[in-house]
Amino acid sequence: MLTIKRKYFIWAMFLLLGMSYFNAVSILEINYFWKSWIAIAPIQLGSVIYITHLRCSRTKNQPKAINS
Repeated sequence: MLTIKRKYFIWAMFLLLGMSYFNAVSILEINYFWKSWIAIAPIQLGSVIYITHLRCSRTKNQPKAINS
């Protein structure tokens, strides 16, 4: 029996989610500006959340400076 590692399973789920989201946005009959904005917004939101998470975790792990 094939064993799928958790990492590959998560990648497959994200791929399926992305394809279904692209299909749903493609079907919309709205202005092209709004359609492209709706298609790009989740990517931008995800990157902002990821960068914020990286910065917060980096500042928590750094030792505090001692003021003399």
